[in-house]
Amino acid sequence: MAFEKILTLTAETFGGEIAGSPVPMLVNFWADWCAPCHSIASLLDDLAIEYEGQVRFGRVNVDVEPQLAAEYRISGVPTLLLFKDGQVQDVIVGLKNRRDLVASLEQVLTPA
Repeated sequence: MAFEKILTLTAETFGGEIAGSPVPMLVNFWADWCAPCHSIASLLDDLAIEYEGQVRFGRVNVDVEPQLAAEYRISGVPTLLLFKDGQVQDVIVGLKNRRDLVASLEQVLTPA
């Protein structure tokens, strides 16, 4: 099941997971009350399977980890941050379709 391929990140684990990731990491900032967040979750589950070994996936519940949301200036959910080498490479705000998310992933995977 893809759900297991998406790490639940906390304030304690976030920095180490991002900095220690050998591949790009897409982090979904979400909230349980957010309908678009639930809509995008199944797409992220599918992408986690498709990009296994190439991209890591994580999620942060903004209601449980408000300090992380504040640190990354998350003002709306869902917001996806795409990290590479510990740095934010792309910010994706709102509900996006598969094509848009794949384009962002492919861009960060393509060598400069």
